[in-house]
Amino acid sequence: MFVRVALGLSTALVLAVPALAGSARSLSIFVSRDTQQLAVFDGDQIVATSNVSTGKPGHSTPTGIFTVIEKQVYHESNLYSSAPMPFMQRITWSGVALHESNSVPRHPASHGCVRLPHKFAKTLYGMTEMGIPVVIADEELSPSLVTHPLLFRPLSPKDPAGLLSDAKLRLAPISDFLTPTEVALNDAAPPVKEEAEENRKGLRILITRRGQGEDIRDIQIVLASLGYDVGEPDGQLGRRTIAAVNAFKLTRDLPVKGPLLTDAIEDEIFKAGGRQRPPLGHIFVRRDFKPLFDSPITLKNPEKALGTHFLQLKEMDAALGLADWYGVTMSDGLTKAQRTRFGITSKEPETLSGVMDRIQLPEEIRNRIEASLTVGSTITITDTGLGTETGKEGTDFITLTNPPGKDG
Repeated sequence: MFVRVALGLSTALVLAVPALAGSARSLSIFVSRDTQQLAVFDGDQIVATSNVSTGKPGHSTPTGIFTVIEKQVYHESNLYSSAPMPFMQRITWSGVALHESNSVPRHPASHGCVRLPHKFAKTLYGMTEMGIPVVIADEELSPSLVTHPLLFRPLSPKDPAGLLSDAKLRLAPISDFLTPTEVALNDAAPPVKEEAEENRKGLRILITRRGQGEDIRDIQIVLASLGYDVGEPDGQLGRRTIAAVNAFKLTRDLPVKGPLLTDAIEDEIFKAGGRQRPPLGHIFVRRDFKPLFDSPITLKNPEKALGTHFLQLKEMDAALGLADWYGVTMSDGLTKAQRTRFGITSKEPETLSGVMDRIQLPEEIRNRIEASLTVGSTITITDTGLGTETGKEGTDFITLTNPPGKDG
């Protein structure tokens, strides 16, 4: 159905403009720190390459999964003496970007950014849109076509499951733990005009382990249902939440001294609220740098690492319910402490197919995502949750596999 061509990377600059006007939505940028090369992919086809210069020792460029969150034709560094950064494409708010530089020596030399030659920086700036994925790894990575039942496909316009503009999710038994920030997907209904479909931003989907914030927020929701004053459920152990937990302990003759929350105390809270404890997995969905909804999901064999994987939807046929997803697997960078905290005991690395076999999504979640799926939508799978670089708004999901650098 689609023509796919793979070209090898070389150290010479190669430029090619995407053939289709709307194809910028399916582009992705891959940077290799080992080879000091950047490649722009459309699916598995390379459309542009260049040499780059990443961060030097002590100011390393972070590896991980990012998106362009700001673009400026001319920018000056906030950290390094207002150093010029033309054709700046920011990927973290902490100060990492792709930008033009007069010094691109084909070895690590920056203070953390990805330096680009002048002509290529200008061309790349014109090719990209806000939200284009940027994957930085030590090794060279090339996306390949991935097929799996887990991967989302567009719902037919005639499918009633797509009419979700004002619908509330009714999930049992985990519906009680939907985020308070959930919003109705008004743009999830079949578009009246094709132009509206083309202008919709791609979904950003993160599948990960539940973090402490999600656990605390669920406890806040349960305590609130029992009449305790926790304030707005926000996943933070603030003064009102701590007081509510201690008040619950006192009414149940539970020890107040010692850790505020233990597994046993959390079990008592959920039991008192008539709720089941949420499963260990979680899915988050964003669009246009803003959260849409999130929900607990089931992960089989939690003792095995999820690994770090990235997928992007290149093309789809809504009439036939078909979608072409391209994906890569990268080193996850999990530390020994993280493995202990997550309860990971298996040392075998997880394949993309293997981890997708372990993910169980409620039908309502799948329908909701598929009703608003567009070209350029992405899926990140990782053990490490939202991460410190992922803001409440203003970013997509940023997954770090080593510490971040700074403006260079």
